[in-house]
Amino acid sequence: MLQCTTDPIIRAKASMKILAIEKETEGATDEQFEPYLKAEAARAWELYQSGIIREPYFRADREEAVLILECASVNEAESMLKTLPLVKAGLITFEVIPLKAYPGFARLFSAK
Repeated sequence: MLQCTTDPIIRAKASMKILAIEKETEGATDEQFEPYLKAEAARAWELYQSGIIREPYFRADREEAVLILECASVNEAESMLKTLPLVKAGLITFEVIPLKAYPGFARLFSAK
């Protein structure tokens, strides 16, 4: 498994925000998910405690997670998500989207 620092000062200097949107594998049933749910929650908690998962959410319209991660790179985010039991079992995947700060507010302060 990829090793990453849990020191918040080092993480803040070398991290980017990443949006991860869960996609359930087509045809997967509730019964297939059930054996992994407690382990999934435990691993998500570990990633949250280590500062990798910063904001965990569920979509309001279906039971799929939307996560804000802080990682050094998209590769690190993908590696961390692959440690989740539901990903390992092939029941879910994630679309991983790197984010950057919105630059539009600078227009409010330009001379033009």
